[in-house]
Amino acid sequence: MFELIEKAPPDPIFGLTDKFKKDPNPEKVNLGVGTFQDAQGKVPILECVNRAETLLLKEQDSKNYLGIEGSQDFGRCVQRLLYGEQHEFIQSQRIVTAQTPGGTGSLRIVGEFIKKFCPDSEIWLSDPTWSNHQSVFQAAGFEIATYPYYDYDNKCLLFDQLIEALSSIPKGDVVLFHACCHNPTGMDPTPGQWQTIAKLTKEKGFLPLLDFAYQGFARGLDEDVAGVRAFAWEGCEIFVSSSYSKNFGLYNERIGALSMVCADPVAAENALSHIKATIRANFSNPPAHGSSIVTTILGDPQLTKLWLQELASMRDRINDMRSLFAKTLKALNVKEDFSFITQQHGLFSFTGLSKEQVEILKDKYSIYIVGSGRINISGLTTNNMDRVCEAIAEVLSN
Repeated sequence: MFELIEKAPPDPIFGLTDKFKKDPNPEKVNLGVGTFQDAQGKVPILECVNRAETLLLKEQDSKNYLGIEGSQDFGRCVQRLLYGEQHEFIQSQRIVTAQTPGGTGSLRIVGEFIKKFCPDSEIWLSDPTWSNHQSVFQAAGFEIATYPYYDYDNKCLLFDQLIEALSSIPKGDVVLFHACCHNPTGMDPTPGQWQTIAKLTKEKGFLPLLDFAYQGFARGLDEDVAGVRAFAWEGCEIFVSSSYSKNFGLYNERIGALSMVCADPVAAENALSHIKATIRANFSNPPAHGSSIVTTILGDPQLTKLWLQELASMRDRINDMRSLFAKTLKALNVKEDFSFITQQHGLFSFTGLSKEQVEILKDKYSIYIVGSGRINISGLTTNNMDRVCEAIAEVLSN
């Protein structure tokens, strides 16, 4: 069979990183890969993580398997981050959580779960969305539909068109929302707009799935749950796919979670039993180290305080680079207005650069950007800002 297999196309993001690594230019810049980078262009290990791992090294006495649903202590931490300590969901046990290998693993598990119980449903993705969403859900057997989200000309949210599209989605279909820091556009609904979306969701009866990969990277840890909690306020059944790669810097630990809010505790327990069956048939049970780090940090008041400080520092750096990027381009007298960059949130922004312009930046300047024109803002530093902006200004002028 292997002689008949043709080479698969490279992943649009990781394939770009492979090309970046092979580029001999010492001034090359990678604005494609979705990791937070510090002012030196490094992906840092948070100090709270270092301290937690030191504690774990001293205290761990076994490498035994976790349960199929993962660490229950970690699950409780996830629920508190989403809804707070005293939320009715937690008190009534209407929310259940399973640990997964990253947010991607969570999405695949929920995809298989929904396909099993709602086999005729479609899943609706924003236009545009994270490039891997379509692959994950097609692999789970879904037909993919899209709803309008981003105005490419005016660099803003197409909220009226979004609401109009949601109004026509059949009951029982699944709609994926980015809970904050929309990838790739960086453009999020306001808290009031989230309330409108949640109210419509309840009225129409489709199922909301929130991809929550960047909690704390937009406005703040509590502020960024506005979308998640808007659906809770309306009494919707909810799927939340969480990732802790970004806000804890635990990229290679692959630590994520799938949480489900159900109508009552019995429904929640029944749903969890089938999620566990799906996990068992996929990866059997999750790895322990990443969840142990998160649980240790959130279980220690001093480590929690340190984490919140480090999270705020990461968020501030991203916002500072947004402002400097727009300011530098303006100083170079580019005719395009890039002030919209400062209105977006999280790691990513849609620049409006065409695929052809992106290719020129890569080939001529060794500046690597995803073909859609999405850039990772944290890949910008005070050291490379002028070079990147001058290259963009030159490309735009041609």
